[in-house]
Amino acid sequence: MQPTLERATRKFKDLAVYAPAGSYTLLPFRFHVLTPEKELLVSEVGDYLLVPRGTVARVVGRQLTYAEEPDLYADLLAGFFITDSPELPLLDVLATRYRTKKAFLEHFTALHIFVVTLRCEHTCHYCQVSRVTADKNAFNMARHHLDQGIAHMMRSPNPHVTMEFQGGEALLAFEVIQYGVEEAERLAVRHDKQITFVICTNLAVLTDEILLYCQQHNILLSTSLDGPAFIHNANRHRPKRNSYELTIQGIARAREVVGYDRVSALMTTSTLSLEHPLAIVDEYVAQGFANVFLRPISPYGFALRHDRKNKYATDAFLTFYKTALAHILDYNFRGHFLREDYATIILRKILTPFSVGYVDLQSPAGLVNSVVVFNYDGAVYASDEARMLAEMGDVTFKLGHLDTHAYEELFYGPKAREIAGAWANEALAGCSECAFQPYCGADPVLHHATQGDMYGHRPTSVFCQKNMEIIRYLFELMDADPRIEAIFRSWVADFT
Repeated sequence: MQPTLERATRKFKDLAVYAPAGSYTLLPFRFHVLTPEKELLVSEVGDYLLVPRGTVARVVGRQLTYAEEPDLYADLLAGFFITDSPELPLLDVLATRYRTKKAFLEHFTALHIFVVTLRCEHTCHYCQVSRVTADKNAFNMARHHLDQGIAHMMRSPNPHVTMEFQGGEALLAFEVIQYGVEEAERLAVRHDKQITFVICTNLAVLTDEILLYCQQHNILLSTSLDGPAFIHNANRHRPKRNSYELTIQGIARAREVVGYDRVSALMTTSTLSLEHPLAIVDEYVAQGFANVFLRPISPYGFALRHDRKNKYATDAFLTFYKTALAHILDYNFRGHFLREDYATIILRKILTPFSVGYVDLQSPAGLVNSVVVFNYDGAVYASDEARMLAEMGDVTFKLGHLDTHAYEELFYGPKAREIAGAWANEALAGCSECAFQPYCGADPVLHHATQGDMYGHRPTSVFCQKNMEIIRYLFELMDADPRIEAIFRSWVADFT
């Protein structure tokens, strides 16, 4: 006779079925099988435990006792995975930890990007904006739009704001930058703001006068460096194919005038870059940088028009990333400090109780909460990526216009509220139950661009695929070699 099987049912079971059993009560946590031997437990505030396979089942089954496994039991208590008191005496501590993780929300928008021109003398094949040639002055930001954008920046509740000038090539509209800096400095005194100024530039049109002005007004310079000359010049076209040479000269000149550590560089990974991870890392070391930010191409703007040069699978980028990261770690093993910035942002969320200011890895997402973009034509966008999407004709993330919308309409209006419906990974299917959720973010713009809606579909999300594997790999590395964890902790300690 066949045994009688209990028929599956969707009816609610009696409350007694869910009553705590044993000496402790479970607190919210998530888990993930990290390797064939190890699994990862992550608490609501991001504390983690790497434990042998099968531990989760034993924890959930209330099979642990302090007498038999005092260290594991104590770790579970300290990490807010379980409680052995019905009152949860450390609830205030848990709440404070959670509030600290979300501290980036406290003061609202910090980064205010001003697109001062679309003009550019480069023709980079992966450019994410619809650049125009250098002689088209109509594509400079009008002074009244600059004034309106600065006025909105002064209304931000955040006492520390960043005013970032972008293009095109921002230095082709340097007179617009000068006016913006001086007007912002004047109003900052009245509104008690501390302002950080940043110019994003390829450095090709840099002059001594510009450098002196940057020194006098404490302006940071951010440039692009994609690797050695054969990669950089192939990615970042210029009529004389001398973009690399001008960039290296510009970095050296800028360091002499504005300060060594006030010049930063970012790289973008093209299909050519995928073949040369070691050479790219070596170039950053050769140029005296202590950090590298390994970035994939974003699916916006002109980048989509050059599939052969720009389109590659996420797996290909992850292979490139891991190879480059191994090379960076090798430099550290040999006593040369070198940090990979994307890993460091994630590690700050893993290894410290603090929040991060990186828009893509925030939840709620950094759109509006951390960044806003004032375009050259007065349009206002929820992020730089939102502006790039608009250049392709998709204005889904346009908040409004400086001429027609007040501050409250832009930052708290219907578009901001619509975006808010998909910007917290705690409430997104596939994210809410993911062990990596406290370390990851939500990216409504990317999911809209690649999947057709802000909410997104996690099983086919390139954002999810990339971040899940990088986060998993960082844990695997730390577990495999204590020297790597020590290196990672040094990166976090150095990171601001």
